[in-house]
Amino acid sequence: MYLTSEKKQELFKKHGIQKSATDTGSAESQIALFTYRINHLTKHLKQNKKDFATERALVMLVGKRRRMLDYLMKKDINRYRAIIKELGIRK
Repeated sequence: MYLTSEKKQELFKKHGIQKSATDTGSAESQIALFTYRINHLTKHLKQNKKDFATERALVMLVGKRRRMLDYLMKKDINRYRAIIKELGIRK
């Protein structure tokens, strides 16, 4: 499987607010997890162009991340800017 529990813990530890592996609820850690999954699905779709179920899942995941980023921008603009810069989402 592409996303093991060790990889999840590493993402949560790196991007969470408290910088612990158990910080799964913070917006930053969830956005980081969504970004990792989006990147994986994008690579998959480059090879499998007719996989429409995965394409739909990707669109839904991007929308979920967008809503989470909007929430974070309204809540705390500095945290929003930090996570955007750290993940390299915007150009």
